[in-house]
Amino acid sequence: MVLDGTTQVTWYGHSCFEIRTPGGLVMLLDPWFGNPKSPKSADAVDRCDILLLTHGHFDHFGEAQQIATRLRPFWPGIHELSVSMGHRLPGGRDAVTGMNKGGTVEHRGVSITMVRADHSGGEWNDDVGATVYLGEPVGFVITLENGYRFYFAGDTDVFSDMRLIRELHQPQAAFLPIGGHFTMDPRAAALAVELLGVGDVVPMHFGTFPILAGTPAALREELSKRGGTATVHDLRPGVATR
Repeated sequence: MVLDGTTQVTWYGHSCFEIRTPGGLVMLLDPWFGNPKSPKSADAVDRCDILLLTHGHFDHFGEAQQIATRLRPFWPGIHELSVSMGHRLPGGRDAVTGMNKGGTVEHRGVSITMVRADHSGGEWNDDVGATVYLGEPVGFVITLENGYRFYFAGDTDVFSDMRLIRELHQPQAAFLPIGGHFTMDPRAAALAVELLGVGDVVPMHFGTFPILAGTPAALREELSKRGGTATVHDLRPGVATR
């Protein structure tokens, strides 16, 4: 079990996830289906009710614009992202619901709260010949229709305010990067688990390239050193699980 037994989670490598909610919605998070581990292409995505993007780096932005153009999902994003996408997507400024850290939006029974992340933003864009800034990186706390709540960290290092995420939102599971180099590694992620107080952890942002060397096994070892009892779920790309 990854979440609550009624929610289907499919990892497509790196930080790309599809979540089918208890209410039957399809949610895509950081949709880089072009990553080397994904068995599915963006062209094969035929449904997206909610789209979430943590930051504008290519390995998270992925095919978000393509998917949003075809499928018109509900897309809440940080203000600068909403402004930028308003010039690129059908629907203009209404294509992305602008918000910011601390804010919460709801869509068809799913509640989405934006929280901070400790990372960077911006990516080179050949069309304009410059780096494009899509706002500060963020994470999300997502409450599903049945009340189950999880934290999707995006790219981040561990930070002490994860205690505040625990106090304010009490997530039951956390999706955490563990690869190192660009994000926290398993040792830091084990501390994040402790700060968050979650019972289930879904590792992400590892193994895509050799430089992302952290592993779920290493996370289990680091959790054990801290006396942690959280379950680490080692997903396989393209394999749906509940």
